[in-house]
Amino acid sequence: MASSLLKVLGNGRRATTLLLEQAQKTAAVQQNDLHTSAPVAGTLTIPDRLTHIPEAEDPGFFEMVEYFFHKSCVLIEDRLVDVNMKNVRASREDKMKKAHGILKIIEPCAHVLEVNFPLLRDDGSYEMITGYRAQHSHHRTPCKGGIRYSMDVCADEVKALSALMTYKCACVDVPFGGGKAGVKINPKEYSENELERITRRFAIELAKKAFLGPGIDVPAPDMGTGEREMAWIADTYANTLGYQNMNASACITGKPINQGGIHGRTSATGRGVFHGLENFIQEASYMAMIGQTPGWGNKTFIVQGFGNVGLHTCRYLTRAGARCIGIAEWDGSIYNPEGIDPKALEDYKLDHGTIVGFPGAKAYEGENLLFEECDILVPAATEKVIHKGNAGKVKAKIIGEAANGPITPAGDKILQENGCLVIPDMYINAGGVTVSYFEWLKNLNHVSYGRLTFKYERESNYHLLQSVQDSLERRFGKVGGGIPVLPNDNFHSRMSGASEKDIVHSGLDYSMERTAKSIMATATEMDLGLDLRTAAYINSITKIFTTYRDAGLSF
Repeated sequence: MASSLLKVLGNGRRATTLLLEQAQKTAAVQQNDLHTSAPVAGTLTIPDRLTHIPEAEDPGFFEMVEYFFHKSCVLIEDRLVDVNMKNVRASREDKMKKAHGILKIIEPCAHVLEVNFPLLRDDGSYEMITGYRAQHSHHRTPCKGGIRYSMDVCADEVKALSALMTYKCACVDVPFGGGKAGVKINPKEYSENELERITRRFAIELAKKAFLGPGIDVPAPDMGTGEREMAWIADTYANTLGYQNMNASACITGKPINQGGIHGRTSATGRGVFHGLENFIQEASYMAMIGQTPGWGNKTFIVQGFGNVGLHTCRYLTRAGARCIGIAEWDGSIYNPEGIDPKALEDYKLDHGTIVGFPGAKAYEGENLLFEECDILVPAATEKVIHKGNAGKVKAKIIGEAANGPITPAGDKILQENGCLVIPDMYINAGGVTVSYFEWLKNLNHVSYGRLTFKYERESNYHLLQSVQDSLERRFGKVGGGIPVLPNDNFHSRMSGASEKDIVHSGLDYSMERTAKSIMATATEMDLGLDLRTAAYINSITKIFTTYRDAGLSF
């Protein structure tokens, strides 16, 4: 009897084991059929040609951008395949192949144009001028990026900057591809007539090759250029290839107001730097990581470069309550621990052409102003100013990259190890391209923001006040006279609704705030700590990847 019972129990166990095995096999088949298999380790790695970049003393600018791109791709490969492509009906292996293909499309520059043309100088001599324009990505059109006049311009630089523009636009949700242009000249060595001839000829060369146009490629100001050059380019295009195009004025942004520009564009990048810093300075968790208190109170800052971006950054940070203690320029630096008045310095520079000799500060005589003790450092000049050789000397706890690429990967690593919060260029200096987007939309709409609603909103607000007054008088009567309901000063200034400048500032503030929250969320989710640059790259790559995934890759 007992032996029979044991035999039955043994058969039951074997049956149970077989059922469990069958159930596991069935579940595995169902998982494969539904494409919900557990994520596996990704196969992407940093390319061999870029493995030296994290330790390089002076890496190539484009190599820096490529390295940050690949570093981010390695981290999110599985997420792109298993989350971003979750609804794609294909095996995981096929998804992986497509994901790798899309990432290969994102990385390189699509087009790079080099032009050479003669210039007749005012003294009768001739000179050959070299210019470049790179279009990095066409996942969104038109391409967007500035034109700089500098002796440092080369093919590598415009490729790097155009790639950075692609990721920058995606980072702040501006629907443009990345582009960048440069002319290899020192603008200080040319007369205004010579600069106009260079600018107009360069515009024609770009337009002839489809590198300029409201729906193709839309440049903007950059180092060494401004409203004047943008007006020349817009006029050249409108009177040549764009003479039949009613949207011709949208071929470029950063124009003067009377030429189709927009209020707030000149100060946009500096204002964006302020908002970018504020979003993290007001965040207690990030300030706790670096041993700082939230808020602007008593915070000191140093700015490298007192051009358009540096000037407006100084203005907005000073208004917020921070104190500027030093300004570094190419021809000299000034320092005042008690604070420098940005408006007085601006006036002095306009009168003298330099900040050297400014009476409100003393000349800086130390090793390098960037190494001085301060809370916030804003490099707003050129690329690669903080590198492996000097990053250890930087004492600032917060760095806002107002310039493009001011910190090399090796320098970035050292700063993070020292507990410095680096707010990356692709986010913090995106104010310029954000407001350029608003200007581009204004040009396509052929009407300024708010023009159609000013009068209606003003009258509506007066009717509202009158309605309140009538209600009060019906309830309490008019004994002793009526009950006037008048707007206070704050409401009176807004009676007509938002002006163009109000809309631009509000739109920029919202864009920077939303992007900062997105970067913080990614950094938290991926456990990146102070590495905000990688979080920003991950967000940008994911958005571009999604665009290519949905648009298809048939040609």
